[in-house]
Amino acid sequence: MSVKFNIVERGNPSNREAPKKFYPSIQSSGRVTTREMVEMAAQRSTMSSIDMMAAIETFLAIIPEQLAKGNIVELGEFGSFWLKTTSEGAASADEVRASQITSVLPRFMPGKLFKRILDGIEFLKGSVTNNSEE
Repeated sequence: MSVKFNIVERGNPSNREAPKKFYPSIQSSGRVTTREMVEMAAQRSTMSSIDMMAAIETFLAIIPEQLAKGNIVELGEFGSFWLKTTSEGAASADEVRASQITSVLPRFMPGKLFKRILDGIEFLKGSVTNNSEE
């Protein structure tokens, strides 16, 4: 499998005086919708597209529910999801309050199967862009 990348010139946000550098930036080759994924999965299984859609929709609804309960969601060799927070600190443990949590973000750690596929990606060089915000 191959993924195209563009070359992007970026400045250093922590040191605006530093010379800009060039970095590879992955170029999307498109999008795949849930419906398209359902059709692909149905072709690989004995389930109809309708049954596959119902199963996937149900599965996708369960993941955030379990994360909201504080659970780590393990999906075998695919990987695991968990929640991470950003928060403001306090001077002592007694002063820590839930209101100090400023955001909650989902995190994903790929499993062995996922990593093996990622390790097999071949990168193809694309064009140079001068987008310093990318």
